[in-house]
Amino acid sequence: MTADTSPRSSAKAASWAYCEEFLPEDDVLLRARERASELGCSVIQPGVGAVLQTLAAALRARSVVEIGTGTGVASLWLLRGMPSDGVLTTIDVEVEHQRAAKDAFAEAGIKPTRTRTIPGRASDVLPRLTDGAYDLVLVGADKLSYPEYVEQALRLLRPGGVLAVDGALSHDRVADPTKRDEVTTIVREVGRSLRADDRVLPAFLPSGDGLLLGVRR
Repeated sequence: MTADTSPRSSAKAASWAYCEEFLPEDDVLLRARERASELGCSVIQPGVGAVLQTLAAALRARSVVEIGTGTGVASLWLLRGMPSDGVLTTIDVEVEHQRAAKDAFAEAGIKPTRTRTIPGRASDVLPRLTDGAYDLVLVGADKLSYPEYVEQALRLLRPGGVLAVDGALSHDRVADPTKRDEVTTIVREVGRSLRADDRVLPAFLPSGDGLLLGVRR
């Protein structure tokens, strides 16, 4: 597939960059992003963070689950959109990452009672969470496990709750049918599955590396 170098393509790239930078990140978020770079963990793009913050605010989300804490970048965006009594349950297999996230939460003035950081594999933790008790679930770690995580998320969401799957374009590989590596194939199939799932009303946003959304019916 030949790269599109037309003026229209350049304008699209400029528009995407403009959208990503529309809400600039403050020093707390930037430092959390720097910690992620030092620890070698991936984080959401600012455009995705802005969408998540808006969704959390629109839902008045008091109970949110995040799969993949990282250094707390997505966590901070979510917490800033949630009501002051909202609680974020965030799961990560890397304890060092969660320690860095807790530093970010403290720096942002987030009360400890507003976060529940659970170390461990999401596949072990998610089944212990309550059915239909959450307003929003963010899937953002371990793409090979996305099908399992999405199914668990749909179980956890209340009617009207929102599923958000980050990295749904998988570095622009999902839209290219010639890309058939394992990760790309799995992420592509997650999108197709949600599109055909009667339990959700889906949408696909090009923010960041792709944000796949589904409202639980």
